[in-house]
Amino acid sequence: MIGTLVNTGTIIAGSLIGGLFRKIMSERVNHALFIAMGLAAFGLGINTVVQNMPNSTFPVLFIISLALGGAIGTLLDLDGRVSRITSKRSDGGKLGEGIVTGSLLFCVGTLSILGPVQSALYQDHTFLFTNATLDLVTAMVLASTYGVGMVLSSIILFCWQGSIYGLTLLVGNFITDTMMCELGIVGGFLIAMSGLGILEIKDCKTLNFIPSLFIPPIWCLIYAQF
Repeated sequence: MIGTLVNTGTIIAGSLIGGLFRKIMSERVNHALFIAMGLAAFGLGINTVVQNMPNSTFPVLFIISLALGGAIGTLLDLDGRVSRITSKRSDGGKLGEGIVTGSLLFCVGTLSILGPVQSALYQDHTFLFTNATLDLVTAMVLASTYGVGMVLSSIILFCWQGSIYGLTLLVGNFITDTMMCELGIVGGFLIAMSGLGILEIKDCKTLNFIPSLFIPPIWCLIYAQF
């Protein structure tokens, strides 16, 4: 778990540093950063979808995942629950939007998914150390936009990578190229959704679609048994 602990630590450090910068920025600069983050998230999301879509083994799985996951998240009112908590803050509840965006950027990526597998099987932390460096910079930018509260996304990353690490110790390398591809497509759409929300083009209530991320892995694991 050394790699995951380091990765978690860099997000905490980046969030603290970025939060300090945010206190000395003007409102105009802060607004510019929101636009930059929205464009970046939307672009990264679309790029992830475009890269993975041609290699999809199950072309309609992402549709099913988004529809089913969105329905589950809406029934659980995930977006509403987080909004009610963060709306008490002076930032108007935008912290929740930032945490969702940050968590997706930190967790839905090759390094963040394969890193814990490499760490569990071979004690090789190279992927996670590399991911930690990237996340340090990303956390700084996000925290300079949304505030030091972005440190909460480190908890989500720890749980995500910790779960993958634990499952790998129990059942071995259960992550296949097909699973990575299908997960990448769904994750890409969610990141793009976040971008649209940040840009105030369309509030897709991205948090309600988070359960969509669990459907591709579950489907691939079930399919592998037949």
